[in-house]
Amino acid sequence: MTAPATRALLAALYDAAVAGAAPGPLTAAALRDLPARAGQAVRLFALGKAAHAMATAAVDALARAGSIVSGGIVVATDRAAATPDTLLAVEGDHPVPGPRSFAAADRLAEETARAQPDELAIVLLSGGATSLIAAPLPGVARADLVAMFELLHRSGLDIHAMNVVRKRFTRWGAGRLAVALAPAPVHVLVISDVPGDDVADVASGPCVPDPGTADDVLALLGRSKLLPRIPAPLLRHLESVRLGLVAETPKPTHPAFRAVTTRVIGSNRLAVDAALVHARALGLHADAGPPLAGEAARAGETIADALLARAGRGEPGCVVWGGEPTVGRADVAPTTGMGGRCQELALAAAHRLSLGGEAARRVALLAAGTDGRD
Repeated sequence: MTAPATRALLAALYDAAVAGAAPGPLTAAALRDLPARAGQAVRLFALGKAAHAMATAAVDALARAGSIVSGGIVVATDRAAATPDTLLAVEGDHPVPGPRSFAAADRLAEETARAQPDELAIVLLSGGATSLIAAPLPGVARADLVAMFELLHRSGLDIHAMNVVRKRFTRWGAGRLAVALAPAPVHVLVISDVPGDDVADVASGPCVPDPGTADDVLALLGRSKLLPRIPAPLLRHLESVRLGLVAETPKPTHPAFRAVTTRVIGSNRLAVDAALVHARALGLHADAGPPLAGEAARAGETIADALLARAGRGEPGCVVWGGEPTVGRADVAPTTGMGGRCQELALAAAHRLSLGGEAARRVALLAAGTDGRD
């Protein structure tokens, strides 16, 4: 196969993966089973990089079902050309919160205050919402919150560990959105961008109780050797929680969560499966690789080794990996460097392949992402 043909094949497989996890169709399909009465008022809260696509699909699906969208908000990385008129569209900052995120958090508070007990609140979550609606808790300075986000992004921690820390200090994490919407019933649809699809890790779990404690966070920071680098006021905040001077995060026994139902409607696995189906339809022998985790560079080396071994045995075909490797560069300032996890994975794989001799000539690799932005 020529190089242009190989590139076209990889691009086609990627397009299939993106289509398999497209937020709009997944949202529309999920709302066919909506627990809403015809004519019931619905308030929408779409938060994340896929918020516009999810909100647009939701408004259309609800209209078809005879439900009335009484209002709501869409918070994304940018404003779409055509957001439904009934919804307020605002922008937040990503991947580190900034002035737009702080303003978005305030607009979200205004919209939650408008929710009525007899309305159904539908929360549409996708990746990136942690930063997009990040604002500090009372007593936490914005500058300290931003510094903490920047430190965690360079730390190499996985998304679960990052969110264990981040949701402790943000206004809407750790179930606080569900508490604000109570006693209205809340139906949450999640497009997961995290390994394992734990809804507590998507958007820092705004509608999910937090079973952890301040001691757990301090222990995690200690194991990660981040305690000396976390802003001192944040550590004092955790100590105040430990002493009972500041309230803990909402726990599973909080009554607000009795009215919350949550469903994961999309995930990385859907994208992987769609790529596999398309590859097999083209006549390729296609397999799924093990889930990707850990350092992106190490993942790239592992992928290259697997492909070289396969090529060395003369085995044609296609392998599709999915996951969320990390990029840990604590030694690099946040304003330097270029690219993200896919670029680092691809460069590490390319370096390993360059040492692979003749077998490497039979290997091609595409590293790409889909999480609302493709």
